[in-house]
Amino acid sequence: MRTAAREVAFKIVFASRFTGDIDCDLEKTLAKSENLNRDDCKYVQSVLALLGEHEHELLKLIDEHSRDFAESQLFPADKSVLLLALTEIKYMDDIPCVVSINEAANISSKYSSPKSASFVSGILADIIKE
Repeated sequence: MRTAAREVAFKIVFASRFTGDIDCDLEKTLAKSENLNRDDCKYVQSVLALLGEHEHELLKLIDEHSRDFAESQLFPADKSVLLLALTEIKYMDDIPCVVSINEAANISSKYSSPKSASFVSGILADIIKE
């Protein structure tokens, strides 16, 4: 199960919303503190690299499907979890969409507002219908 690895990736993406870039030292520190194994660390590196490569496209997709708020107005935690899940959905074929959506809902309910899980799930479900 990649739950811990996803949370590490989420925390790194969340931090990047404020710093403007991915912090490799933070990645190493979080991976160590969460006792991630080699496969989990590879997942974190892979998802972060893909997200970095496709971030503008993913932000545009979020903006198109977030009817009530512009992408720029979303809570940083919600935006971060959406970016992470969309990276999995769009670019990591070995991860089923339903797993990405479920994990995103769990992360958003843990780190964001009470309504965020349904908000995030709704946007992701809308996107995969395309």
